[in-house]
Amino acid sequence: GYVLQEAADGAARVTLLATGSEVAMALEARERLQAAGVPAKVVSLPCWLLFDRERAAYRDKVLGKDTLKVAVEAASCFGWERYVGTDGVVVGLRDFGASAPAGALYEHFGITADAVVAAVKARL
Repeated sequence: GYVLQEAADGAARVTLLATGSEVAMALEARERLQAAGVPAKVVSLPCWLLFDRERAAYRDKVLGKDTLKVAVEAASCFGWERYVGTDGVVVGLRDFGASAPAGALYEHFGITADAVVAAVKARL
């Protein structure tokens, strides 16, 4: 895991966590949050196993100790709570059974940049 894009002023209030195709969604949400005056950074976290092996100081720096953490996950939300904590949120898939193009499924299940921004604003 690593910081893909820092907050514009360097002092993030929000850390958006994503992997794979959801990284683009997190980057879009970051832009919207920044435009709304909410400093946000994006962390790409493609391998939990390797990230968990890093030193605690590195993990704390990447995740941000005093930021709201929001994970974006198109697959199961299970497991992300270890990174977002009890005050964070996971925007992701909570049930299965639909078949359609990815964009339509993201809309159907509420896995969108708009949903990420709304989750952040609800928690701040």
